[in-house]
Amino acid sequence: MKKQLINYETLLKVTKAISHSKDPEEVALMTVESIKTAFAAKGCALFLINRKNNELKLATSYGLSDEYINKGPVSALRSIAESLEEGPVAIYDVLDDPRIQYPKEAQKEGIASLLSVPIVVGGNLMGAMRVYTSEPWEFTLEDVNFVQSLAQIAGMALNMARHTKGLKSSIDVLKTMREVQTHKTTRRTPYEGVPISVPSN
Repeated sequence: MKKQLINYETLLKVTKAISHSKDPEEVALMTVESIKTAFAAKGCALFLINRKNNELKLATSYGLSDEYINKGPVSALRSIAESLEEGPVAIYDVLDDPRIQYPKEAQKEGIASLLSVPIVVGGNLMGAMRVYTSEPWEFTLEDVNFVQSLAQIAGMALNMARHTKGLKSSIDVLKTMREVQTHKTTRRTPYEGVPISVPSN
């Protein structure tokens, strides 16, 4: 029951933040931070897909090091591709799974398990939400549903920002987030203009 209460509180927190904010950057950061905290996970990241080069571009993350975030381009075709095409994918051992694109970097980061869920809005794939744990984790159906719910909420918020600003794609949303980042001071450190990870305390 306690875990369920925590999940409901997290959902309420994120939806309340969305209702009070038109800033997609703030909503995205709030979502990944809330998921990371709710699971007491290593970290959480939100990616948006670039259809031009089939790469997953980082929108924001929480709890992951800059070194891991900057490890290289994340391919939508190589990095847990089925999580984008078929639905959520939970990986118990990142060191022993061919779907992991950067296993050595994951090991160095201290990542043991990973959950990846797609972000689909209006039938269109926008990106993916990924949760990283430092201990081996068997994600339950409840865990998956919880992350997927928050991923969809974040996706809808980003999609609304896209329509409000007259943007054509999720990558345009990323560009807008970069512009916001350059005009205000936050806890994140920009890397090539993209808001990145906030190390956890």
